[in-house]
Amino acid sequence: MRLLLPAIGPALLLAACSQYGEVSMRRPSLDGPAGAGELVAAERAISRATGQHRGTPLKALGDCIEALDMASRELGKHPDNQLARRDYNFALGRAIDILRQGRADAWSQSLIVPGSHGDYEITRKPDPRPEWNPARYDFTPADEFDVGGSYVTERTVRAGIGAPIVAVEREPAKNARQTFAPSRVFYSVTALARFEGRRCIISAEDPLAVEKVSIAGHTMPLAADFTVPLAVMLQQTDPAKHEYLRVLNPEKYAHTAAIERLQPYDPNKTVVLVIHGLMDSQATWTPMINTLRGDPEIRKHYQFWFYSYPSGYPYPYSAAILRKELDEVEQRMPLRKPMVVIGHSMGGCISRLLITDSGDTLCQKIFGKPLDEVPLSPHTRDYFRDELYFQHRPEVGRVIFIAAPLKGSNMAKGWLGRALAGLIRPAQLANQASDEMLHHTSALASELKPKRRANSVDTLTPESRFVQAINTLPTTPGVPYHTIIGDRGRGDSPDSSDGVVPYWSSHMAGAQSEQIVPSDHSAHQDPQAIAKVMKILKEHAKD
Repeated sequence: MRLLLPAIGPALLLAACSQYGEVSMRRPSLDGPAGAGELVAAERAISRATGQHRGTPLKALGDCIEALDMASRELGKHPDNQLARRDYNFALGRAIDILRQGRADAWSQSLIVPGSHGDYEITRKPDPRPEWNPARYDFTPADEFDVGGSYVTERTVRAGIGAPIVAVEREPAKNARQTFAPSRVFYSVTALARFEGRRCIISAEDPLAVEKVSIAGHTMPLAADFTVPLAVMLQQTDPAKHEYLRVLNPEKYAHTAAIERLQPYDPNKTVVLVIHGLMDSQATWTPMINTLRGDPEIRKHYQFWFYSYPSGYPYPYSAAILRKELDEVEQRMPLRKPMVVIGHSMGGCISRLLITDSGDTLCQKIFGKPLDEVPLSPHTRDYFRDELYFQHRPEVGRVIFIAAPLKGSNMAKGWLGRALAGLIRPAQLANQASDEMLHHTSALASELKPKRRANSVDTLTPESRFVQAINTLPTTPGVPYHTIIGDRGRGDSPDSSDGVVPYWSSHMAGAQSEQIVPSDHSAHQDPQAIAKVMKILKEHAKD
């Protein structure tokens, strides 16, 4: 094992050092031609706010609000004036930034600021939803960020009225797990300002829920930046640092197994639940979600959730945890529409179990008799009952498998797979289950009795008893599924491979569609695969 560690170590280190999302701060400028008429005075006010009044925040804020007022009046007269919209958005972004830097409170009480022709009162539009309480967040205008990273290669925006803002929750939410929210929220909101005389009312709109708004008596598209919050979240949370640790010591990270939603729950939208694979995290879905959110039809019909888990667990056990999470979802946030599940790699294997009824088949294949007839301790019997007995989930209406080793992968039984499997520390209960399993597996399977409790790598080999058994069971009738398979651009299917999973393992007879993309194993990040997912989702929305 010591000889193998140097070979595995550099790969782990390289992955841990990769930056999925990177952000850097910049000072935005009012680019483009100068405006005419009242916009001349508005742009002078913006110049004062960002220049000579930078050291006096109330004066600078007053200049921004005055510029907003003038740009808003111009939009009332000429709603298609793009320079007026530009000035409005820029002035509002600077006002939000001044409030942030000066730690001024315009959210719990009114704030009075000076203007050239009298004071302005700044206040916020009340919102009864606790998750929209601005006191919980730090707000930074999205135009103050440059973004990059291996998972953030495109910036998805929507042109319109308003200042896109990155909202970052200041403190971890105490009830996050009960509401399936992330421990800290990183979200995109769009600030708007409306005037009632000298009163400026600021509101925050959800660009994933609102497409158009009324400003100055006219309906306009709401501006949005869907990418920056994702990049900020990736940089601040750095999910890569735990990906391999969750493989090697899954019991230590058992608390990280959870369903989380990426946006406020909307019972009228279909949930798209994405499930990552081995040695990965929810971050791997960033390119797909970033692209899909740029489409108005997808925003209208769908909300994105993910299931993240320690991927060192055998995937039947990870599926058992997911089923319990779905039970909690059903109790607290019952879904009105069947969800769409997208699973990449081992996440596809987990997804497969959501549309399968096991009956007694799996237990008979492994133990040769029903579980109640096997002399096991109560804890071990419960362990195997969770893994081997399950029914299809009625809340699942469609599944998309991407680069999924549904029939196993020879790489899992190769030297690197064996080395990784040997490094994974099984949970205490899994060890107990392994010891008892050694004594009670059927004679037919005696040659396959494990030397230790199987982990995620073992359950991905073609020889895995679970893999062989599950592929004798049909999927649930009436639940359509699709496959997306990479061939590394070689065009050699059905003899192809994505470099990790061969075509024969990912192919599923009965799939409603099968798409071959010129990708390696990261097929879920391939543009053609993302386009196929978008097409499937749009067709599903019509059903």
